[in-house]
Amino acid sequence: MRKMLDAVLWYARELTGETEYDRYCERHRRHHPHAPVPTRREYQRMRTTQRECEAPGRCC
Repeated sequence: MRKMLDAVLWYARELTGETEYDRYCERHRRHHPHAPVPTRREYQRMRTTQRECEAPGRCC
C-alpha cells in the first residue's frame, strides 16, 4: 500500500511541476557550488520572465 501511495504522490508532483524546482536546485549546486541557490519564489520569477520573453513558436 505504501509503495502505491508513493507512486501516486510522485506522479502528482511530476504533473504539477513541483519537482522542477528540486531538479533545478540539484543542477545549480552541481554547476555553481559557491553561488547561493535561488529561493522557490525567485526561481518562479525567473521562469515567468523567461517564458514571457520567449517568442511564440507559431507560424502566424
